Amino acid sequence: MNHNDTTAEPSNEPATLPPLMPHRLRAAILNELHARPFTALAVPRRILHFAFHTNEAAAQTDRVNLFAFCTTRGIAGPLPSEKHYRVALGSTVLRWEQHSEFTTYTWEMPAAASDAPFTPGVAVLEPQTRAIPQPGPLLVAIDLHILRKDPNHLSIEEIFDRASLASAENSDGSASYATDFRLDPSGFVRILITDNGLASDRAGALVQRVLEIETYRTLALLGLPEAQRLSPSISRIEHKLAEVTQKMREANDLGSNRQLLDELAALAADLEAGAAASVFRFGATRAYDEIVHQRLETIGERKMGGLPTWTSFLARRMAPAIRTCITTEARQSELSLKLSRAADLLRTRVNVELEKQNQELLKSMNERTRMQLRLQTTVEGLSVAAITYYVVSLFGYVAKAAHETGYIHIEPAYMIAGFIPVAALTIWAIVRRIRKHHISHD
Repeated sequence: MNHNDTTAEPSNEPATLPPLMPHRLRAAILNELHARPFTALAVPRRILHFAFHTNEAAAQTDRVNLFAFCTTRGIAGPLPSEKHYRVALGSTVLRWEQHSEFTTYTWEMPAAASDAPFTPGVAVLEPQTRAIPQPGPLLVAIDLHILRKDPNHLSIEEIFDRASLASAENSDGSASYATDFRLDPSGFVRILITDNGLASDRAGALVQRVLEIETYRTLALLGLPEAQRLSPSISRIEHKLAEVTQKMREANDLGSNRQLLDELAALAADLEAGAAASVFRFGATRAYDEIVHQRLETIGERKMGGLPTWTSFLARRMAPAIRTCITTEARQSELSLKLSRAADLLRTRVNVELEKQNQELLKSMNERTRMQLRLQTTVEGLSVAAITYYVVSLFGYVAKAAHETGYIHIEPAYMIAGFIPVAALTIWAIVRRIRKHHISHD
């Protein structure tokens, strides 16, 4: 008997497997790391940077306007999902970014090596930045000029206001940057970066970080007017709370405690309304302030000459405003806790007063019930007597009739007298039994 054994040889071709199903947010998360890449920047260069406040509707309109701007020039506009967009318009480069509450336009323009700092004036450069409609109120306008070091140029003390001038070098001294954080006659904050040997990619990184510092510095300070607006209201509520707590020590009746509780509820409503309106602003202020400090740490400032660095200047001029916002937010939180504790105390007092009143009410109800029982017992006794009287009267008629007819020879008076206790006991027993039956049934 022959057995033919056949064995299948393994295939060298890999099995085709279905692709793994990605999370719907995977692409967006991974692309976020590459959303703001540093781009190489040729020196010299002139940069105009704008930040506009935009809500959701304004941001959508701005995206449409930018897309139309690109389409008319034969350029593919930003995709609906893109928040960052960069496009070359001849020798000028436009970088557009959309954030949660603002939109930035950064125009990188060529500059001549022989140009002095901030020449030509902004009036010559700005017209091309107006080709796209303004998306919202202007928050930030920066005129940044990066050029190579030239001893023939004016010194930074001659360009900027010496009283508020801040200047520093980066970590390796390959560049220095200076500004006075003031608006020039054209409404721009001027920043001068001097190239002492920067590579083009490092120049792009330094410019982007400097622009972000000034942008987020301005946005962080938006919380200060809000804190100043809320401060009088918070002080009024604090003063009123002190008055209410003083009255709480003197109030000893339910009406007064209820009135004080109503006052506390009104104060709490005013406080929460202000806190709800400012919670985003104060949170954004903290976040923007942290970004400013992170960018300064990344640059690694070194002091140059006798001028303050950006870090020390902002610590002296900007930190008090940030602390005001933080303190105002902390006052709101602490005051809310105090109002809550005072309201809880008053509610406890009101509840105790109500329980006391309920106890007195129950006590009076018990007294009333006891009186009703006494009255009921009296009425029952009278009822027994009345019914006995009627029954004995009827029995008297029967006894007299029986005596007159000769059936019974006992005098009716004796028969009636003997029947009275029997009738009374019988009726009393019947009434008692009926009452017990009703009580057990209830």
